[in-house]
This record gives sequence, C-alpha cells and structure tokens, in this order.
Amino acid sequence: MSESTADAVIIGAGIVGAACALVLSSHGVRCAVIDAGIVGGGATSAGMGHVCVIDDSEPQFALSSLSVGLWRELRDRLPRGAEFDGCGTLWIAANAAELDAAGRKAERLAARGIRAELLDGASLAQAEPRLRPGLAGGLLMPDDSVVYAPVAARWMLDQAEAAGSRVRLGGSVVSIGPSRVGLENGESISAPWIISATGVWAPQLTPGLPVRPRKGHLAISDRYPGLCRRQLVELAYITHAHGHSDESVSFNLQPRPTGQLLIGSSRQYAGHDPAVEPRVLALVLARAIDFVPALAGVHITRAWTGFRAATPDSLPIIGPHPAQPRLLLATGHEGLGLTNSLGTARLVASHMGLEPAPIDPTPFLASRFRSAIHG
Repeated sequence: MSESTADAVIIGAGIVGAACALVLSSHGVRCAVIDAGIVGGGATSAGMGHVCVIDDSEPQFALSSLSVGLWRELRDRLPRGAEFDGCGTLWIAANAAELDAAGRKAERLAARGIRAELLDGASLAQAEPRLRPGLAGGLLMPDDSVVYAPVAARWMLDQAEAAGSRVRLGGSVVSIGPSRVGLENGESISAPWIISATGVWAPQLTPGLPVRPRKGHLAISDRYPGLCRRQLVELAYITHAHGHSDESVSFNLQPRPTGQLLIGSSRQYAGHDPAVEPRVLALVLARAIDFVPALAGVHITRAWTGFRAATPDSLPIIGPHPAQPRLLLATGHEGLGLTNSLGTARLVASHMGLEPAPIDPTPFLASRFRSAIHG
C-alpha cells in the first residue's frame, strides 16, 4: 500500500471543494483534491448557477451576502466559459400579501447595505413583459448573478494546481482516519487537515451526519433570446426551499447567454434515484407557464435531475467534526452550494487558523447536531 502526503486533503471536486482549494492554496496550503467522478459532476453541474443573497435567517444572510461579494470580486478573473452574468434577480410577488412581504424584505436588505428595488405591478410588467398580467409586483436585486458552475470549479482547481496543489479524479475515498484518508485502491494520503466537501454523500464517510438528498428537476429549452431578461423567481420559492415538505414545486426561470431558457424547479425527498419523473417535470413546466404563458410554446430540449444536500435546519455544516477536530465538514448547503461556496471556503480557512473568521461561524458548526452524529 502506497502513501502520499499533503497539507490538506479535500474530498470532493464540486464547487465547494474547488472553492476550498482555491482559498487554501492562496495561503500556501498544498491540497490534494480527491473525487470519484469528474470536476463538478454532482450538484454543481445539475443546478441553475444562481448566485443570490438570501435573508431567510440571519446566518444565511451573513453567509450568502459575504459570498455574493466574493463572487463579484472574482468575476473579472473567471474565464469566459464561466459565463458570469450580473443579470440580477427579480423576485415575483403574485398578490398583495407577497408584495407586502417583498416591501419588508427590501427594507431589511437596504438596512444591511444590499441594493433592492420594490416594483409595483406596472413596473414589473415593463421590466419583464412576458410575465402574465395581474401580478402584484416584484423585488429587483441587481447585484445577484448567474455563473456556469462546472467551468468555474475547473478554473478554481486550475489555480490551486498552479499553486502546488494536485487534483485526483476517478478514485473514491473509503475511509477517514486521524490525519489520513484511505482510497478504494488501497492507497492512502496523510495530511494534518481533511476537508469533507462531499454534498449528499457526506454521511457515507461520516455516519450520523444529518444530511439528506433533496431531488430537483430542471429543464432547458431551445434558443429564445429576449424572452426574459433576468433570473425570475417567485417569492414563494424561499418558503418551499427552506421548508421540509416531501414535495414542492416553484417557478424559477433563467435566461442563458446562449438564448436558451433554464426552467425550474422542484424539491423532493426521494432517495438517490436520478430518474426524471414525468409527473414532477410536468408540474414544474406548468408552474412556469402559469407565470410566463409564452413558455407554452417553447421546445424543451433536455430535462435532468440533481440532488441538494439538505440539513434539518436549512443551514450548511461548516467546521470541525465533533469527534475529529481536524476533519472539517463543508456540506449541507441545499440549493445554495454555488452561492455560498466562496464564503464556506473562507470559514474553512479560518478554522485552520489561516485567517480571521469573516462572519460568526457558530451557527454552521456540526456540534449543533452532536447527538445525531454520535448516535
């Protein structure tokens, strides 16, 4: 059995693991990044690529606003293929109650220095003419963006490799011990720090971790440039995203630089079966058509599913494992893995003593689930 060494082993080459490699390598840490598949082959490639500030809780706001700012700082360094687009998000209020909620949200965000503009029904129709008539209004967040996550992850890992880290694909980690990981081929890598950025698979390596797969359906259309201008999301999406019902569907529409339209989305606790379910996909498309009737005439070219890593309190798990302080967890981001990847990496770096914590790390610690992890 052969053994190699590194300063840190990062398990997972999705966007969270790649962001950790980028940040740690900037501190001179030689990382070994291990993934059984390809770069960004899991939730990273399955998602919409939406980078947005979320204020459903104070910790989520702190992490997402930090991360959105870090993405803006990075945008000019990203390759063209990452398709970074500062198109903004338009949250849609279907009725007066939702518009009132949007107004309160705008006030909260303004008080925290986040740009947000409340639109009435007429302004909404002017901003996005293809939305159905009669909607109450919306909330425009101009600093949100979209990015093609697999290319961004590959670029992050390229930067880490240029700084002395290495990426190894096609090899599964089967065990984590103190200061070492074991691979399926019998090899091992020793390192003083291990970071588990394994998404929905985290409980396989750290039993008891309360992370569940939450399935989502997406579809993409043929090219219809100009049908919508911004990422459009119904305000009820936040309730569905951070609730824990067995199944929900919300309107989410993204214009791609190619002129295609990315349509979502659903949430299900349905195990690990990746099959597209025609019934659920039909619900997703019907919801989208309800908001944008012109979508009834578009040609769908492909549909797929992905799995979000969900926790019981809708917050990610970032920080030391309660039983192994040098095993750092970076999982459970649900649908915000892309958005929160860079902020997560900064928190990981702070747990390693490389920099001060940029926000309060306490709400994200795994110790809040200590009883579940220890059984």
